[in-house]
Amino acid sequence: MARKDEYYNRAKQQGYRSRAAYKLEQLNETAGLVQSGDTVVDLGAAPGGWLQVAHELAGEGGTVVGVDLQRIKPLEGVETVRGDMTEEETRERIKHALDGEEADVVVSDMAPNMSGEYSLDHARSVYLARMAFETACELLGPGGDFVAKVFDGPDLNDLKRDVEREFDYVREVRPEASRKESSELYLVAKRRLTAPVRVGDKLDVEIEDVGNEGDGIAKVEGFTLFVPDTEAGDSLRVRVTDVKPRFAFATRADGE
Repeated sequence: MARKDEYYNRAKQQGYRSRAAYKLEQLNETAGLVQSGDTVVDLGAAPGGWLQVAHELAGEGGTVVGVDLQRIKPLEGVETVRGDMTEEETRERIKHALDGEEADVVVSDMAPNMSGEYSLDHARSVYLARMAFETACELLGPGGDFVAKVFDGPDLNDLKRDVEREFDYVREVRPEASRKESSELYLVAKRRLTAPVRVGDKLDVEIEDVGNEGDGIAKVEGFTLFVPDTEAGDSLRVRVTDVKPRFAFATRADGE
């Protein structure tokens, strides 16, 4: 039995609206995306296969919101928004559906209408993934995760580089449920960075305190920066070496 028939038949038997549901299951197994109680936003959610899986994973204590230009048939426990995610009005409706909460996970399985010309289809898929990325940056809280489908090709590296600046790490994943002949892959970005600093930044700071591990503590717009070999009261120039969702590390850069 061909792989596409296997997943198609399984989806029918298990009540999923699309075979794509298994892609999200496998992405979740690989990357640990959705936890019980999470708030999940699915961009380009029609017909709703990913919404079904997201709702199962987030559970009754979670919140799942689906967004699409097409109408999504109602799903128990899931709220839907009909509109273009790139429009501010739609994003405001998404935020209203979240009731002011930040999302834990934003996912996108969007793909362009296929033209049959690979370079054009690839470029369009990168555009959609970038729109999903920009929306995710607006909706995700610190430490949140993001997933977007994209067709492999020459424009992927620029997109991946931009995503890497906003998350702790990014990897490419090809789920088993993807059709063998497909060039699709998923960018999986973990732990959204909302820090006011990035790796390589040079800053003038003042050490306000010393932490339990002996590192000096500086604050940048309220964000914690750990600097070893410093003492409270030191004023110095530092270079950021590592950034996490809620804190960062830096080293002295006095002579640089």
